[in-house]
Amino acid sequence: MPKLDLTQIPWRTGSIYPAGKLADAVAGRASQRLGDAGGLTQYGVNLVRLEPGAQSSLRHYHMQQDEFAMVTEGVLTLIENDGETEMRPGDCATFKAGEANGHHFVNRTDVPASFLVVGTRTETETAYYSDIDVMVKIGAEGANFTRKDGSPLTADQIGDET
Repeated sequence: MPKLDLTQIPWRTGSIYPAGKLADAVAGRASQRLGDAGGLTQYGVNLVRLEPGAQSSLRHYHMQQDEFAMVTEGVLTLIENDGETEMRPGDCATFKAGEANGHHFVNRTDVPASFLVVGTRTETETAYYSDIDVMVKIGAEGANFTRKDGSPLTADQIGDET
């Protein structure tokens, strides 16, 4: 079993969200793709770091992919349909595919915090964003963001001023 050298795995910032207010929502988030670095293909493993005030994603849920998350450093607030839960190192959460329980993590502290997330990899995926009229379909051609009914996003939804 090869040991990963975390100092050699780059931190990635940004997201797959369209540029504008959707992408801006995750400013202060960075991740290391540990599973990719180890050559894993059946599931993804990422270490996600949130700066103070940052959030992991827009609140969402997946139709085909399970997710498992464990806080590794600091204190994060898990926000889901049923409310908020403070999570500390060692605390875990699971999100079953197809359950409409929108979730994300927010760092409400004044120090960085991290969590490990493990998720199923599927050829296609559909995810819905609980607090906004947005869905994403992911396939071989990449991510396609639309309104939940499949119609195009409007400039005000994206926040694109151009």
